[in-house]
Amino acid sequence: MAGVSVAAEWQLLYNRFYRKLDLYSLPSPIDLSRHRVAAAPFGGPVAAIRDESKIVQLRSESARRSLLLFSASGQPLASLPWSHHPRIVSMSWSSSLLLLLVLRDGTVHRFDSHLRPASPPVFSLGPEPFSAGVADCVFWPTGLVALTESFQLFVVSDLDNPVVVKLSDPGLEDFPLCMAVIEPQYTMSGNAEVLLAVGDGVVAVEEDGRQQLGMGVGPFQKMAVSMNGKFLAVFTHDGRMLVIPTDFSKIIFEYNCESALPPEQIAWCGLDSVLLYWDEMLLMVGPLGEPVRYLYDEPIVLIPECDGVRILSNSTMEFLQRVPDSTVSIFQIGSTEPGSILYDALDHFDRHSAKADENLRMVRSKLPEAIEACIDAAGHEFDVSRQRTLLRAASYGRAFCNQFPRDRFQEMCKTLRVLNAVRNHEIGIPLSIQQYKLLTAPVLIGRLINANLHLVALRISEYLNLNPEVVIMHWASAKISASSTTHDNDLLEILLDKLKLCKSISYAAIAAHADNSGRRKLAAMLIEHEPRSSKQAYSFVAKHR
Repeated sequence: MAGVSVAAEWQLLYNRFYRKLDLYSLPSPIDLSRHRVAAAPFGGPVAAIRDESKIVQLRSESARRSLLLFSASGQPLASLPWSHHPRIVSMSWSSSLLLLLVLRDGTVHRFDSHLRPASPPVFSLGPEPFSAGVADCVFWPTGLVALTESFQLFVVSDLDNPVVVKLSDPGLEDFPLCMAVIEPQYTMSGNAEVLLAVGDGVVAVEEDGRQQLGMGVGPFQKMAVSMNGKFLAVFTHDGRMLVIPTDFSKIIFEYNCESALPPEQIAWCGLDSVLLYWDEMLLMVGPLGEPVRYLYDEPIVLIPECDGVRILSNSTMEFLQRVPDSTVSIFQIGSTEPGSILYDALDHFDRHSAKADENLRMVRSKLPEAIEACIDAAGHEFDVSRQRTLLRAASYGRAFCNQFPRDRFQEMCKTLRVLNAVRNHEIGIPLSIQQYKLLTAPVLIGRLINANLHLVALRISEYLNLNPEVVIMHWASAKISASSTTHDNDLLEILLDKLKLCKSISYAAIAAHADNSGRRKLAAMLIEHEPRSSKQAYSFVAKHR
């Protein structure tokens, strides 16, 4: 049966299947045991810097540290010598792809996806964190919360426009065992809520007060909040893994890990399971049934995504996810679902077997359901040949089903072409279809632009019938900035050749960038191609600068 080899790669967690996909083999392995690592979500880049608390072997590597940046496929993107003396407490990526490094003195450094200083490049958490020192820091996609050595909490809710707010006094006499944060969008107050594991419970701290929760359930040594902000996975001092609502009203389920040694990392894998990582072992726990164990002979970093977890090791990037329902319906061994029967019908058709007609008759009344299952399963595949086969099965079914909407098939083909393009090893953005839908095509194009992948961004924009103006504008500005030795006339010819692709392009804006870059002659030549009204506006601005 065609699905046997596919299903053989799955792991069963009670009644749900999971699969671990090999995304990339990394060309330049990083020793994760010696580096502090931060990976951006949605298949984003990976930043690494040598952990200053780790001993460096003599002659093993340079004593000078550098901040390194790689794509998810391991392609080097940038590096930056790092000589700042206060130690790095934590680093992470914002939802707008800003890399943030929080230092012990409360200084927060911000870099773009090329390790260039962002604007503003640095901000401070304030005089109190500076004098007391930052002990710990937890991020969420748009903000951060810092705990000082004096047991006070400071929060920044918008990392793009940082404003520091001090939270209520948590009333601590010692450092918490661990810390987590519930994002503002998931709290009743609309502000970040910080969870501190203290004693045998948790202290929840907000701007306007604090409260004790879950007393007698802990102590908790590790905590992780689910992606939807509703649940908390905790590891207790006696080796139990609990899942509880964030209001601590009940214990949803618990699992005895048979070890009181706390895991190095804990992360949610979607909303159906929790991952716990100890040295050389990754444990996946669900609400029922025996857990699934994955063994590693090298250190790993867990990178939570909306529909699974990326797993970074020294040499590979993997993706662990729950197998989508449509994929299970087709490839589960012994499946008699309509999608599976249609998929087998194509196999028989390719082998010129009369059983193809028999399969079609079996599924005739449920042919739309079968076609939809094949299309949906194709969307969830990373393997291009399997995508193609599933789409062929859907197309084969459509030949006998006039009422199935053609747009659904065409849109999936478009989506997969975009995903396959950005998953290419040279680009290295391994988006799943669910991540792509959540991120949206315009944001993906923006990320490609910021990575200077203008040609790919332009082709995707044109393919999806999106306005290419933002791509061409960014390309033109980048071209001007990078062409300081190119003669104005030659550069103008290069620019005009591309700018004519977009009729609504603002030559005045590009001219302004050329002027700001010291290319006044080029700016004057560009402005000649702008409509009269805009030309006058630009001249007025330039005159009154």
